[in-house]
Amino acid sequence: MMSTSRGVTVRRRFALGLASVAAVAIVGSTGAAAVAVAPPFGAADLGANVTVFDPSTPVAEIQAALDAANTAQVANEMGTDRYAFLFKPGTYGTAEQPLQIKVGYYTEIAGLGANPTDVVINGKVEVYNRCLADGGTSNCLALVNFWRTLANLTINVNAAGQDGCRASADFWAVSQAVSLRRLNITGANLSLMDYCTAGPQYASGGFIADSKLPFVINGSQQQWLIRNSQVDGWSNGVWNQVFSGVVGAPDDAAFPDPPYTTLDATPVSREKPYLFVDGNGKYQVRVPSARTNTSGISWADGLTAGRTVPLSDFYIAKPGDSVAKINLALTLGKNLLLTPGVYDIARSIEVWRPDTVVLGLGQATLTAVNGATPLNLADVPGIIVAGVTIDAGLQESPVLLRVGRKHNFLAWSQASNPTTLSDVYFRVGGPHVGKTDTALEVNSDHVLIDHTWVWRGDHGVEGFTDTQRWNTNTGRYGAVINGDHVTATGLFVEHFQRHNTVWNGEDGTTILYQNELPYDPPTQADWMNGSVEGYSAYKVGDNVRTHKLYGGGVYVFNQNNPSIHTENGFEVPNRPGVQLFHIMTVNLSAGTIDHVVNGIGDPADTTRVGGPVFIAQYPTP
Repeated sequence: MMSTSRGVTVRRRFALGLASVAAVAIVGSTGAAAVAVAPPFGAADLGANVTVFDPSTPVAEIQAALDAANTAQVANEMGTDRYAFLFKPGTYGTAEQPLQIKVGYYTEIAGLGANPTDVVINGKVEVYNRCLADGGTSNCLALVNFWRTLANLTINVNAAGQDGCRASADFWAVSQAVSLRRLNITGANLSLMDYCTAGPQYASGGFIADSKLPFVINGSQQQWLIRNSQVDGWSNGVWNQVFSGVVGAPDDAAFPDPPYTTLDATPVSREKPYLFVDGNGKYQVRVPSARTNTSGISWADGLTAGRTVPLSDFYIAKPGDSVAKINLALTLGKNLLLTPGVYDIARSIEVWRPDTVVLGLGQATLTAVNGATPLNLADVPGIIVAGVTIDAGLQESPVLLRVGRKHNFLAWSQASNPTTLSDVYFRVGGPHVGKTDTALEVNSDHVLIDHTWVWRGDHGVEGFTDTQRWNTNTGRYGAVINGDHVTATGLFVEHFQRHNTVWNGEDGTTILYQNELPYDPPTQADWMNGSVEGYSAYKVGDNVRTHKLYGGGVYVFNQNNPSIHTENGFEVPNRPGVQLFHIMTVNLSAGTIDHVVNGIGDPADTTRVGGPVFIAQYPTP
């Protein structure tokens, strides 16, 4: 996703799919505002940046705390503050005094019920466009609305006090690194674009899972994955809309108009672990089981299948804790809960015990120091990492997250209990200079990647020109998959300097792939793969015999040098077992992708800006 380094102008272009209190102190901190809120109610061990609300808390008090957080975080795109606001079981807001929440950067809003219906918000939970020009009055869009979470609650939409346009829907205008999970929304439409704020209203999300939803207005969203959910209806789509195991999903027979890809069932899935409060007031973590060939929500008949782990079985980490202390706790059999904040990681956190859970709250962020690999996972089944962001640091790391070791003949995996990454995000550059060879490396078999954004920053606070960024914020590969039987549901990988994704393992499956090629190669000579012009965004290894991809898009915007060519968006072995369904390339106003896949497909060039080149199936049946 693209803006200038000062966040004033966004040049990305595409065709729109739809016409268009009590006081809470804000105190200054270095580089960003911080929110001073009351201590957590009954949850002091979750750290200073977690606030837990109780149904007895006055609505005005809750509203004031959340308004203050949004004021501090709504434009804090590259800041270091992190927050989680959690709601104990019960009802919040009334018909006359609804609770209307706006969610800014690095903020998690979640219910603490065992089921989404245990926490009810009468009101709204929303994200609006950001207006980046003319003093916050124009160039309004959602292209950089990243890094926030909404989960595990019911929203009875109540727009009391809002104008007619705002009252028409609950608005969730976001792009990458934003998840909606385990939601029950009633009372109005859900809109994934903000059509009430002055345009251009562009958006580039996103991800929903395990949710029961009303009619959804997709609007200007370029791509979206909704998995194992239920919808009352879905409107339009710009380029790539993928439905996997969704009751009420639209038919995709008319592809590419509209550009839908529909799978009746999700081949492998596992819902993200979540914190909840049981009937005795004790904090627990529910760890859902993996499932195969499923559709619909996991909580339709009650508690989501899985196991419950008491919070006492977790080491609760806070920023400033040493890696040695964290690793000792893991060695002693603890799971790991990362409270909101930024953790400097100068040596690897080592997760080696089967079934270990690493759960982050409030976009907890691990930053590599001295070229470390922040997180290493062993070749064992059932490890789960969820809700964690991993940043590259000033010195090049070989890898930011490694799952298993290469050529490990002692590897141990289970199809029924895959190692799982849920809402795990990666950044190279953005808030500071970042360097890595590879962001995500998966060597183990039977791994599930359930929503990730692997991002080499196209903009940030560094103030670089594009040429400076190319030579300073270096990341060669986004995701490298060497293990067999790996499934990715929601694989977003952008701007890396060679192949953004390399898939060498057998029997791999990707359900929605989204990519933007790097904006910043200075010359064609800097963007050559031997004698081939450029690197394909999605490369399946030459020796792979079985692979499937459903719904993939590659976008080009070579703003640093519009004359640059990339030969293919996708590159795969030409054999019957390797199948790509509903793939496309598109030009965003600079550069050229000559072909969609393996020399097939028309160029995505500046003669058709915003006009995608689709291929329904490769190889052609």
